[in-house]
Amino acid sequence: MPAGAGAAVDGGPVAAVDCGTNRSRLLVADRSGHQLERSMTITRLGQGVDSTHRLDPRAVDRTVAVLRGYRATMDGHGVVAVRMTATSAARDASNRALFLDAAREAVGVGAELLSGEQEAALSFAGATAELDVAGSPWLVADIGGGSTELACGPAGTDGPGRLLPAASRSLDIGCVRVTERFLHHDPPTPAEVAAARRYVAELVASVTAELPELAQARSFVGLAGTVSSAAHLDLRLARYDRSAVHHHLLGAQVVEALLAELAAVPVADRRARAGMEPGRADVIVGGLIVLDGLLRHFGMAECLVSESDILDGMVMGLLRA
Repeated sequence: MPAGAGAAVDGGPVAAVDCGTNRSRLLVADRSGHQLERSMTITRLGQGVDSTHRLDPRAVDRTVAVLRGYRATMDGHGVVAVRMTATSAARDASNRALFLDAAREAVGVGAELLSGEQEAALSFAGATAELDVAGSPWLVADIGGGSTELACGPAGTDGPGRLLPAASRSLDIGCVRVTERFLHHDPPTPAEVAAARRYVAELVASVTAELPELAQARSFVGLAGTVSSAAHLDLRLARYDRSAVHHHLLGAQVVEALLAELAAVPVADRRARAGMEPGRADVIVGGLIVLDGLLRHFGMAECLVSESDILDGMVMGLLRA
């Protein structure tokens, strides 16, 4: 078994595992930070959590099965240290121990239950590591399944050299949560879409009133599956191409048009679209409502798509520990 997140890293590769509401992901990197493996599987750990505040045992089983596969991948690379995190779905679930115990057994290290602010800081660090500070301050939006983390900055660095946000907040709006709460028909009715958009707009306006620093950003950086999927659709990619998606400029008008188009058709038609990840077709509209609402509220003309995110922030910490 590898060392845990707090152990010294001695020569070999390191790995970060993120157990999100919609996706489970793995990043393996060598000592120079070079990516050896990056994997993503839609596991929908947060299925139904918004209404029940409990993890569905079937969702736990799906996720843990993927984690066992990640464990095998890490063993194949000779990983010497792992950091695993759990986020919105586990934060909200009263029976989170059901998952955390099984995840520890599958991976060999415990999953850290991140607060929204910790999640935002790691996402900010990963997304901004390659950016020119001349373009700051940045507003980084990590649109997940159960929550969206907003972070602006930078405001210096931490010990491992990662950029720190000046302000951050986690909002309970994500592609799965918005879909389950508001979009009950296939396709959703105009009234459902309008209600979801109002909710997102009101929540973002409320947090901006509390943290006016968020509105001072010059650039908007978007992370996670909704943003990546929108870039795929904009670029008309038949398959995933990180080099094309990473740092693609996604226009606000493109996001608005995609939202209108995809909200008007059933899931089966969305799934058939070139570039659409099949497991995301049922929640892409909810995610685009969040992305569109953020771009509108902050008056941003475009979103810089980043494929570097919380996993990269975690690996940076492991390598510099």
